[in-house]
Amino acid sequence: MEEIVKKLIKEAFKTGYTYSDYRVLVDQLVLENKSTGVAQTEALSNYSLLNHKRMKRLDKTTKLSEEVLEKLQSLDRKVIWVVLTESWCGDAAQTLPIINKIAEASNNITLKVVLRDENSELMDNFLTRGSRSIPKLIMVDEAIKEVIDCWGPRPSIATNMVKTYKEKHGTLTAEFKQDLQIWYNKDKGENTIADLLELLSLK
Repeated sequence: MEEIVKKLIKEAFKTGYTYSDYRVLVDQLVLENKSTGVAQTEALSNYSLLNHKRMKRLDKTTKLSEEVLEKLQSLDRKVIWVVLTESWCGDAAQTLPIINKIAEASNNITLKVVLRDENSELMDNFLTRGSRSIPKLIMVDEAIKEVIDCWGPRPSIATNMVKTYKEKHGTLTAEFKQDLQIWYNKDKGENTIADLLELLSLK
């Protein structure tokens, strides 16, 4: 199984997008009223448009603190981040720009964005409680090509919010999803940054 996962990651890395290329792809799809992924519906297109605007804003406004930048400079091994996502995913829109800012700030992190529906076999090796939840970041040691760890689909505080709400209500309502987006906006990526530094053993 381990060798299969290695092969799938290698293929995904080869065919995946740089972050800037992924943003260009989504930009083009939004102009065509489309989304990434196998299914094409008006709802998914609308989510993609909304997420495109969110990512555009976060690309401009996200700034890493000097403390975070210093920690990233101390990273002493090269890693690859392969992130499974789709343009319609609200959690991805709030976290992928942050993931990219961290990757950009370190010469030891290489980021590749891959589409979940085009990489279903890889996705199925990194399920969240049996679900193909995205975004999912797979961290690979570049030297030995071994999976070190993974992260996602949400930062730790949001994960706990979702867990608590599901335990109480059984499912996530539209109202909760809106509240979650409000939390993301207030958090300004801080929880995602903290989680990713921990993932890199830099906390």
